[in-house]
Amino acid sequence: MSFTQAPPTLGNQFDEDRALRSLLARLLPADVLADAAPSLREMGRLSAELYPAQLADRLNEPTLTQFDAWGNRVDRIELTPLWRTAERIAAEHGVVATAYERAHGRFSRIHQFALAYLFTPSTDIYACPLAMTDGAARVLLDSGNQPLIDRAVAHLTSRDPAAFWTSGQWMTETTGGSDVGRTETMAVQDDDGTWRLHGRKWFTSAATSQMALTLARPAGNPPGGRGLALFYVETRDDAGMLRGIRIDRFKDKLGTRKLPTAELTLDGTPAIPVVGMSDGVRSIAPMLNVTRTWNAVSAVALMRRGLALADDYATRRSAFGTTLAQQPLHADTLAGLRAEWMGALHLTFRVVELLGAHEAGELDDGGRALLRILTPLAKLTTARQGVAVASEVVEAFGGAGYVEDTGIPMLLRDAQVLSIWEGTTNVLSLDTLRAMESAGGVEPIRAEVARLAAQVRDPGLAAVAEAAVRAVDHAAVWLEDAMRGGRAQVEAGARRFALTLGRALEAALLAAHAQWETDRGEQDAASAARRLVMNGINLVHRPLGASADALLATA
Repeated sequence: MSFTQAPPTLGNQFDEDRALRSLLARLLPADVLADAAPSLREMGRLSAELYPAQLADRLNEPTLTQFDAWGNRVDRIELTPLWRTAERIAAEHGVVATAYERAHGRFSRIHQFALAYLFTPSTDIYACPLAMTDGAARVLLDSGNQPLIDRAVAHLTSRDPAAFWTSGQWMTETTGGSDVGRTETMAVQDDDGTWRLHGRKWFTSAATSQMALTLARPAGNPPGGRGLALFYVETRDDAGMLRGIRIDRFKDKLGTRKLPTAELTLDGTPAIPVVGMSDGVRSIAPMLNVTRTWNAVSAVALMRRGLALADDYATRRSAFGTTLAQQPLHADTLAGLRAEWMGALHLTFRVVELLGAHEAGELDDGGRALLRILTPLAKLTTARQGVAVASEVVEAFGGAGYVEDTGIPMLLRDAQVLSIWEGTTNVLSLDTLRAMESAGGVEPIRAEVARLAAQVRDPGLAAVAEAAVRAVDHAAVWLEDAMRGGRAQVEAGARRFALTLGRALEAALLAAHAQWETDRGEQDAASAARRLVMNGINLVHRPLGASADALLATA
């Protein structure tokens, strides 16, 4: 009889995620955790149950019908079955709403993003429209534009699927995505006072959203970013017809193919200014801070899914007389990946923790400076880790990982967007430098790492914390030297500098959490912390061929 390989399976993704449960036990007060745990456990159950449906839905993609049988322009989009299910689950389980209901005050963001972390891997990147929806709600609330708040926020934060709206974020044009100052879309005011948009948006994700926030240049405004204004758009009228919008085509993308990403032409689209008639980039910044946090959460969620599958498969697949899990090299490879994921998890939820405190009005000037720096830093660091881990997960399955109908290649294709959407690694490295210029340089990071290192007493973990301190000190010295060489020298090394800070902070966070675990007789985080340093945290300079011990000594 021929051999048949058993595929990997998933159990409840909350119950099986010891790292998440340990992190939440430290971050949340006992009463908050007790209240949040049932919803997290239910989402963990749904995540496992949706995975087979995700595999069965693999070949389905959204479709665009531009004309009906009689030649009328309709631009009708049909979503995949799983996406329709994901929309309902997201609304009913408050994947956006939890943050705005504020049942747990500053801890509500931690609860919400834990839900998002569990929800994301089995829902074909439905996290993308949720991220923009969350960001749009934040922007509107911060704007003080009460008519728009009354009109839209209740929809964006609803738990009723029939009332729930998602939001688009239309910024990218053919002139560029990050260099939005070159935006060509114009806003012209009619005689009756209505603003109408004219232009082309080259990359608009979640084209089925009921509303969008977008940038346009009011007629007469000067060029550059300050001449742009932020506008609110409702995409369809009461009859379901697009309002001065043509969907020109869907993007044929490497990954995230269930997400309907389109090129749009705006031809007299009615719009409402959100706040003022200039400085639109500044006005939309709160949205970017939220969506970048969602990007980091998605990165750790997809890493977790890949590792959950790879770990389970390693217990089922035998080679050379034993399972992969018992093969020392395979086990060591997975341990290295686990360290990357756990470091990313702790860095991401440190940002989430700060964001929640900021929204609750409980963050001081130092905390706000740290949040400003960590938001781009966490996004760029976790995105690079997400792509690397996904590639290794594919390899961990051997040939099966390269075969589409196992579902494994999708993990890598979808992960690649993480380092592109909401700013590439290079763009965010420069953004980190700009944040430091207005937030005290490296000192907020240095103070954070020192605070974490002071919590560590175990000698083995102290070595990890000391490595993190040295890496940040080294990065600070490099920055001082590079600044003497001029701006070009600083920018050329900005990527290595930012990744060093991100990885050093991950190591410090893991070391502090590992001390907390060690005091309770657990060792998961301790192993990950030591391994992360062995993987390398100082990317500003690392001697070629250095041993693991040497890296620990010099990182």
